[in-house]
Amino acid sequence: MSVVGFDVGFLSCYVAVARAGGIETAANEYSDRSTPACVSFGPRNRSIGAAAKSQMVTNCKNTVQGFKRFHGRVFSDPFVQNLKSSLVYDLSQMPSGTTGIKVMYMEEEKVFSIEQITAMLLTKLKETAESALKKPVADCVISVPCFYTDAERRSVIDAAQIAGLNCLRLMNETTAVALAYGIYKQDLPTPEEKPRTVVFVDIGHSGYQVSVCAFNKGKLKILATAFDPEMGGKDFDERLVKHFCEEFAVKYKLDVKSKPRALVRLYQECEKLKKLMSANSSDLPLNIECFMNDIDVSSKLNRAQFEEMCADILARVEPPLRSLLEQAHLKKDDIHAVEIVGGASRMPAIKERINKFFGKEPSTTLNADEAVARGCALQCAILSPAFKVREFSTTDVVPFPISLKWNSAAEDGVRTMSLHTESEFFIRNVIPQASGESSKIKVKVRVNIHGIFSVSSASLVEVQKSEEEEESMDTEQSTEKEKENEVLPQDTTTSAEEGKQEKKSDQPPQAKKAKVKTKALELPIENNPQWQLANDMLNLFVESEGKMIMQDKLEKERNDAKNYVEEYVYEMRDKLHGIFEKFVNENALSLKLEDTEVWLYEDGEDQPKQVYIDKLVDLKSLGQPIQDRYTEFEERPKAFDELGRQLQQYMKIVEAYKTKEEQYDHLDEAEVQKVDRMVNDVMIWMNSKMNQQSKQSLAMEPVVKTTEIQAKTRELFSTCNPIVTKPKPKVDLPKEENPSEPNGPVNTQENPEAQPSGTEQAAADGAEAKPDMDLD
Repeated sequence: MSVVGFDVGFLSCYVAVARAGGIETAANEYSDRSTPACVSFGPRNRSIGAAAKSQMVTNCKNTVQGFKRFHGRVFSDPFVQNLKSSLVYDLSQMPSGTTGIKVMYMEEEKVFSIEQITAMLLTKLKETAESALKKPVADCVISVPCFYTDAERRSVIDAAQIAGLNCLRLMNETTAVALAYGIYKQDLPTPEEKPRTVVFVDIGHSGYQVSVCAFNKGKLKILATAFDPEMGGKDFDERLVKHFCEEFAVKYKLDVKSKPRALVRLYQECEKLKKLMSANSSDLPLNIECFMNDIDVSSKLNRAQFEEMCADILARVEPPLRSLLEQAHLKKDDIHAVEIVGGASRMPAIKERINKFFGKEPSTTLNADEAVARGCALQCAILSPAFKVREFSTTDVVPFPISLKWNSAAEDGVRTMSLHTESEFFIRNVIPQASGESSKIKVKVRVNIHGIFSVSSASLVEVQKSEEEEESMDTEQSTEKEKENEVLPQDTTTSAEEGKQEKKSDQPPQAKKAKVKTKALELPIENNPQWQLANDMLNLFVESEGKMIMQDKLEKERNDAKNYVEEYVYEMRDKLHGIFEKFVNENALSLKLEDTEVWLYEDGEDQPKQVYIDKLVDLKSLGQPIQDRYTEFEERPKAFDELGRQLQQYMKIVEAYKTKEEQYDHLDEAEVQKVDRMVNDVMIWMNSKMNQQSKQSLAMEPVVKTTEIQAKTRELFSTCNPIVTKPKPKVDLPKEENPSEPNGPVNTQENPEAQPSGTEQAAADGAEAKPDMDLD
């Protein structure tokens, strides 16, 4: 079972995986732990991540970034309409009314839903996780901003399904950071003690969110959250872009916003300048060559000027912090620490304002970029049965209120909704009591592990009364009041008299009291979550994603085949004028390489995979013989040396046998003669081949190949080695008589006293007799 956490950000993404040694952030194919949240569409395939970001200038109209903010939003939303003018790519309305993105893909105009675009990015992140874990990935935890609405969360869940992921939990980013912070702390208060209160400030590229969390040993509880979803690093980038657009309009007479490519380049340079100003307070230059109309532009800015032009943005740092403490009913003195994460949190001006508000220096204990992904991976490990993790419970909050209201008299039912989420549930068949009194409706609502709101049940409580004396009415009324706060199961009947007797069993019997029966009738609920994909549409998107993945794979294989041809052309051309020069006997390959190079950039620019494979085979048919001659030249002397070494060894053994050396005098003469003949024959063969090869041109096929020499070496070894390594037979030597007994050994039967005891013998040998040891 995979354990993976995905931090899908506005600008970049991070993937954290769990291994036996702990949590680590996975690197992508470029050995970078940060993957750009970018998707680019081309005539044959998609590019995702770093490959897509490299096309933001050259293919700007079909390269999509910053689409995270369109989840769960209709195309007519004023938020979407206001953003249209600042985007390089085009937005379009989906049949369901949601926001889509229009691009050219496979040489056709296509409109993809936000769920599809996010699924493409998740597919790329999934590949990164699978490469790190070396196994398929399905189960995961995905981060979302804490201010994400019900509709936005449903949209992300749909995107995960399209990507083939089983999202165990959508986790609020601030909660993930709190988990990553708290689970490793060994000094947290015990559950009986006062909790440690920590504030987490997350300022990313597109959103600002804060939370306050209470920590005890083994658990955390989010006390409150606050946010400004429209404030982030992008606001500072846009302020810089606006400043330089105005400056270049006056200085160079350039309308930057009229050229999408120039605008994208300016955004990239402004982002770099913003990061440099966080580390330097001096004047910093901004230079862009061939910016527009072949004009080079330049300017400069320092941190003080930048902070002055962004004063209104920086003023938005404090209100969410104040709101956070008000919601949690805390004072500044109650805060133990303030942890900051997120890319924009590195700006000195933001740190200063946080410090000033809380009166304490913000801490940077956590990795500002990777903390969210690591927290998600920890949560996935907790939910997974495959890992044993320290017990740590997480209690989150719902940032939006829930309302319940009656429709007008002309309409039927009750409407339950979670505010700001545009998620509505209608409860039908609500009618008055038979007596004309108002009906009592019991509604049970849930917020699941993803933070998604739903109405699980609704029931109408019918009150049935028997006709008794009026004195019993008080009992009936009190019974109804007692039961208003109870959730009654379906078809459950209770007796008011029984309830009364439980509380007042010591009273004497009274006159007959009226019985009140209540019955819970289940009411139909119309669950129409806004902008969640229908099953048939979801299945269609899953199928479409599968086809695009296959197309990407085929195009990658085609490009790889083309690249192999191109690499071979350049590699062989260099070697033909280098190490292979002595081994070439004609210019056929050189001419072929030149023709192929021209073909690659003309007719061969866009060919099927098999054409490139055939072209490479054709080139290798001319190049491989040259490669083989070079390889033989390098390896043949080594093979001859090994053969010569063995010949010398066996010649020495034969000579030693002939001189009757004791080590080999046990060998059979006929077998030694066989070795001698074998050695002489191989020696003659080797000298002959070496002489012939020395006269052969290096550009011609070799007289003898390395494989032949190695075969001859093996033959020599298999024939001679068993003979010369035959072990010498063992000889039994006669037993030596005792020199102290000139007349022969003592007859122990005639002289029994001459046989020493074991102790005496040990003493005679100088050994010390040891007593038996008690091992009890």
